[in-house]
Amino acid sequence: MRDWRLGTRFAVSFALVAALVIALVGSLAYNTAAFLIRTDAQNEFETTVQSLSRDLRGPAADPFDGDGAPAVLHSQSFTFQILSPDGGLHVQVRSGEKVQFLPVTQRDREIASAEEPGVVHTREDSAGGEDYRIASVSLGSGNGAIQIGQRLSPTERMLDRLASQMLGVGVAVLFGAGVAGWLVGRGVTGRLVRLTEAAEYVSATGRLDYPVPGGDTAGTGRSTGDEVGRLGSAFSAMLARLAGSKEEQRRLVQNASHELRTPLTSLRTNVSVMRRFDQLPPEGREQLVDDLEGETRELTDLVNELVELATESREDEQPRDVELRELAERVAARTRRRTGREVSVDADDSVVEGLPGALERALSNPVENAAKFAPENGEPIEIVVREGRVEVRDRGPGFDEQELAHIFERFYRATSARSMPGSGLGLSMVQDIVTGHGGEVLAYNRPDGGAVVGFRLPTQRS
Repeated sequence: MRDWRLGTRFAVSFALVAALVIALVGSLAYNTAAFLIRTDAQNEFETTVQSLSRDLRGPAADPFDGDGAPAVLHSQSFTFQILSPDGGLHVQVRSGEKVQFLPVTQRDREIASAEEPGVVHTREDSAGGEDYRIASVSLGSGNGAIQIGQRLSPTERMLDRLASQMLGVGVAVLFGAGVAGWLVGRGVTGRLVRLTEAAEYVSATGRLDYPVPGGDTAGTGRSTGDEVGRLGSAFSAMLARLAGSKEEQRRLVQNASHELRTPLTSLRTNVSVMRRFDQLPPEGREQLVDDLEGETRELTDLVNELVELATESREDEQPRDVELRELAERVAARTRRRTGREVSVDADDSVVEGLPGALERALSNPVENAAKFAPENGEPIEIVVREGRVEVRDRGPGFDEQELAHIFERFYRATSARSMPGSGLGLSMVQDIVTGHGGEVLAYNRPDGGAVVGFRLPTQRS
């Protein structure tokens, strides 16, 4: 059965369950019906015999008519005959009826010779191919006995017909259960087969554009509702996520190769110049070393950001409550130490739930950008926190209005920043982190000069 198709297993399982139910219910129903019918027939026989015995014990009763024939007649259920003391039998039949005598035993003859009326002897016997329940009732004074025979064959034939009908109904139900199981199995396994084909196609070709059965239909975002439909929807969503991830990976590799080309080209040029290092004047040597340090630093930062994007290492953190005031002060202190720039913090008691390291990176990136672009002798860089809204304000050149919609895109660099070190990944990482925490990023120009970059997160308490 392991090698059977799932549809066949459904059909056989349904049939087996139906067969078990039919066997139990049919057996119980037949035995109950047979018991009731046989008990009713036996009660009818015993009632008839007891009534006759009671009548014979009463006033004198002559079972013979004036012609010496018995005064009892056959019926559909019972047959009667008179047993005389000498063993003779008297049966009254209608014209054309076949005469069928009940078998007589020695005990019946003793009953026929009994002096007391109403003595009963009961037994089961057969004659002429039929089974009988027979009772001999004495007439008394040695005048013979009346024998009553109840035909058992009609009852058994009726029970046989009942059994045949129940068997026929059981076979029909069994067949219907098998067909129903096959239809259910076909409906379920048909979609599973198509899902298997989709998985095999993706595995063999690596393509993720295979239409998945049972998934969302017509872009409604709703599945068929049953387990297979939900599986199809989940599989379809998984393929969509994989396709998006694959496309994102492709764009990341393309953009990264483009961005890496510039510092690598510069490094290669400087390395070639290093072959004539001893021929350079001291000023040229110092400038060459500075260029190499700057290019390697930029290349290192770019590689680190690419590694973090590719591995999503920040997902190793565990979410917890983060006080934005402490986060801002920590970022401000580090920026002061690294750049020597003045950074002020104006924060309330906003608390958000998230990954501390990731949120710190989301805040430090715009602060580092502000330190890069804001004039050194101008106003301090400001970090303002109000009810989950974090803003980094500077007095730099700001953004071109056409560039505001693109500054959070990966590898995008504003026109004013293309001559300065950077990878174009910082703000895109901010957007990824903030979006992953259920928030949104923001950026706009200050009315009196400068830029504001930040984000808004749902707060735990304020």
